[in-house]
Amino acid sequence: MSFGFIGEYYHSVDVKGRMNIPVKFRELLGDSFVVTRGLDKCLSIYPTEAFQAFAQKLQSLPISDKNARQFVRFFLSGAVECELDKQGRILLPQSLRMYADISKDVVVTGNGSTIEIWDSNQWNDYNNTIDPDAIADSMVELGI
Repeated sequence: MSFGFIGEYYHSVDVKGRMNIPVKFRELLGDSFVVTRGLDKCLSIYPTEAFQAFAQKLQSLPISDKNARQFVRFFLSGAVECELDKQGRILLPQSLRMYADISKDVVVTGNGSTIEIWDSNQWNDYNNTIDPDAIADSMVELGI
């Protein structure tokens, strides 16, 4: 049984901007995949098929709506297609590292159908703001 991408892994980004992708994620990602800006100041990794589906949804938004245009630009303008090198690393472009405040230590998290890359300090700060009980209460409205 596969749950998709799950777990939390700690890695480093080298001086050239390369980082390892967790071994457990490599098989699910395939030969190429897309890295782009994510919400909450992280980076998101999508398997190619998942990104194609997401991009199609984005492109179906009305261009006459300012928020829709900004949302599309946010995700698509920062997107890059990546491939793993022989050591299982990817090169994170400087623009994406700057967006997510990534310098050296990162946390790679599985989120079912996608992966997120967080600067480790950002990840800790984010987790310190979460109130699981309050979130659980709001999930009832969503049917969880």
